[in-house]
Amino acid sequence: MEEIRKEESRENEVVSRNFIEQEIDKDLAEGVYDTVHTRFPPEPNGYLHIGHAKSILLNYGLAKEYGGKFNMRFDDTNPTKEKTEFVESIKADIEWLGADWEDRLFFASDYFEKMYEYAVFLIKKGKAYVSKLTADEMKEYRGTLTEPGREDPDRNRSVEENLDLFARMRSGEFEDGALTLRAKIDMASPNMNMRDPILYRVAHMTHHNTGDKWCIYPMYDFAHPLEDAIEGITHSICTLEFEDHRPLYDWVVRECECPNPPRQIEFAKLYLKNVVTGKRYIKKLVEEGSVDGWDDPRLVSIAALRRRGFTPESIKRFVELCGVSKANSIADYAMLEYCIREDLKTKAPRVMAALDPVKLIIDNYPEDKEEELEVLNNLDNEELGSRRVTFSRELYIDREDFMEEPPKKYFRMFPGNEVRLMNAYFVTCTGCIKDASGKITEIHATYDPLTFGGNAPDGRKVKGTIQWVNAKDCITAEVRLYENLIDEEKGVYNEDGSMNLNPDSLKILSDAKIEKSVKDAKAYDRFQFVRQGFFTVDSKDSAPGKPVFNRIVSLKSSFVLPKNKED
Repeated sequence: MEEIRKEESRENEVVSRNFIEQEIDKDLAEGVYDTVHTRFPPEPNGYLHIGHAKSILLNYGLAKEYGGKFNMRFDDTNPTKEKTEFVESIKADIEWLGADWEDRLFFASDYFEKMYEYAVFLIKKGKAYVSKLTADEMKEYRGTLTEPGREDPDRNRSVEENLDLFARMRSGEFEDGALTLRAKIDMASPNMNMRDPILYRVAHMTHHNTGDKWCIYPMYDFAHPLEDAIEGITHSICTLEFEDHRPLYDWVVRECECPNPPRQIEFAKLYLKNVVTGKRYIKKLVEEGSVDGWDDPRLVSIAALRRRGFTPESIKRFVELCGVSKANSIADYAMLEYCIREDLKTKAPRVMAALDPVKLIIDNYPEDKEEELEVLNNLDNEELGSRRVTFSRELYIDREDFMEEPPKKYFRMFPGNEVRLMNAYFVTCTGCIKDASGKITEIHATYDPLTFGGNAPDGRKVKGTIQWVNAKDCITAEVRLYENLIDEEKGVYNEDGSMNLNPDSLKILSDAKIEKSVKDAKAYDRFQFVRQGFFTVDSKDSAPGKPVFNRIVSLKSSFVLPKNKED
């Protein structure tokens, strides 16, 4: 009976639809479109970041949801900033996120000839003209938000003269900036984007895809709607900053008389609190050497998150929790950390590691003896199996697990206290040895051989459990601990535009001792270091047999997921 009630509840459940889905449902129901065709159109002028992940997953998800098509397209209309490096990094990022474009990979530059033909078409219609105004003059003529602009002196050139000049622009007769092609719309429009925007400019630049074939390039606001129309895109899903550009988008596809014009719908960007996402600022950090490239794990580029150890599933979950809306909002980085913790808690095998190691010597343990212990890889997921861990007289523990003069309620190791060595034995600390500077170099203890496995036959209890690694076969590795790149208390930017960088954003531990099971770990392999957090093998600086570990996230969370987010 209970199962029947659950099934009825599922059937009666109202599925929540975001506003974009509602608009698409309406378009399909009214016959505006008979399919859904979306695209992700990045400009290859930098690496993608977490905000782009939202757009990728949204566009791809809509295509899958409606059984439509998804295009991967590079909006490569500005050769001054574009590189093949960025093209390849973007492709890798999108593949990693799981957005499969199949054989639908396109470049805006593939349509340059077609765009040129559309521009000629507009000139013949009297909807475009060649202008000789300089950039400064054009700004002066444009007007302000409260005052209309003035007409370009060349606005009423004849169609024949415009066609001639435009052809000569293409042939390379004019220098950069000498002439532009402008749309003839309305210099008094309250929307500044409609005041005769530039459609083409002269730029003698080598293009990453077309080489030196072209010396004039279309502007984004002209090229983008045409790309969508040429590819048969039905819904052009973009972020809110393009809302004011929508009238121009519609004007281009209408005046070019494109069949089945696409529809632009805007949604709110994904912002993260106290995080640098702007390409201009990241580029500056890279060029100044403040970070280790675009994939530095302190950044939130998709490449950086991948190198840091985040999973595609955690990014998808984060995007889902942020939702799709028209209202701008700022998400807390702690939510992103919550998502990766939730994803890894049953996926990542747990291993023992001493990040700040100090030697522990068990004086009454036989010097020539070594034991093997069977240890579960993940207590929350027995399907991950178990591993063999060796135990001997000399071990390493974390320095923070010992205090010579502990405060109250300190339950770890101190002289006279008995603790449990995880999965092994009870040991009682007998003292420590220091060097000339007073630094502790060795801790000594005795063990109870009857407590093998970590339990006493007489039922006595201990309050402290300490992780350890065998000194004989552990590996020495570099471990990198990351904090926020930005000083959160001061905010992202100073008044002069410089960034408030956190000097403690990276801490390198070069002498960490980790159990031997991670010796052959490969790039992107992930582990939970007991009590320390989740870690991954760095993909850039690791070498065979010598892994470098990045901490993905600590185990402690300050984020509490609101109940309605799980509904």
